[in-house]
Amino acid sequence: MRYSDDVLAKGWQSAGKPTTVPVEVAKGMVVEDPSSGFCGAVVGWENGLVVLEDRGGKRRSFSFGPGFWLDGKPVELRPPARKAAVRPTHTASGSRVGQPEAAKVAMASRIYVEGRHDAELVEKIWGDDLRHVGVVVELLGGVDELPRIVAEFAPEPSRRLGVLVDHLVTGSKETRIVTEIRNPHVLVTGHPFVDIWQAVRPERLGLEAWPQVPRSVEWKVGASRALRRPAEDQIDIAATWSWILSRVRDWRDLDPALPREVERLIDFVTSG
Repeated sequence: MRYSDDVLAKGWQSAGKPTTVPVEVAKGMVVEDPSSGFCGAVVGWENGLVVLEDRGGKRRSFSFGPGFWLDGKPVELRPPARKAAVRPTHTASGSRVGQPEAAKVAMASRIYVEGRHDAELVEKIWGDDLRHVGVVVELLGGVDELPRIVAEFAPEPSRRLGVLVDHLVTGSKETRIVTEIRNPHVLVTGHPFVDIWQAVRPERLGLEAWPQVPRSVEWKVGASRALRRPAEDQIDIAATWSWILSRVRDWRDLDPALPREVERLIDFVTSG
């Protein structure tokens, strides 16, 4: 017979034609849009469009979908599949992450820290842990306010108060004030650093050690200069702290003296 197949059978129109296959785009992939004749390498994609750049540096955007050619074969360009987010197993403080929980009502107990920078560092490292137990962190403002705050807070067994103080070393003003606080439901502890900035390991900031700043120079100004950052006004100082904080990844970037005392406070206020 002249014709071995049934000419009326379905599919005869596409017989022998190449099949379009789906392909995920990747940067550097060279594809052609036959309808316009534009051929170029993939340089990016967004909002449903893929951007091609030809040899002359001219760029054009095309909608994802069929109609492209890759290596002489028709393809349907698709954006890369989104990878599932990897759920962390530990918080920045090193605690194991549990199952998601509903928001908790804040405990009556509180933790006070001496300044805004202290609060921001505590939030970055221990924020997840504190939310898990429902403990709120508030600003002390200055250690001179401590006796008044303790009196107004009126601590009791189910309403404990924990306080983190800067520069808590023998002979300091801070130590003298702290020794006046005698209440079994209050724990005042602290770190030896002049400022909370020093709790960050200096090597994370490109320093071998934190500088010895003369008493005639405000400590944060001297530290900022040692970091080769502007220190003309409070805006500069705030920018330096933001940069320092951005370099802190987790508790391992801190001097052990700070995590030890913060965790003591968390244990104390949650054990009532």
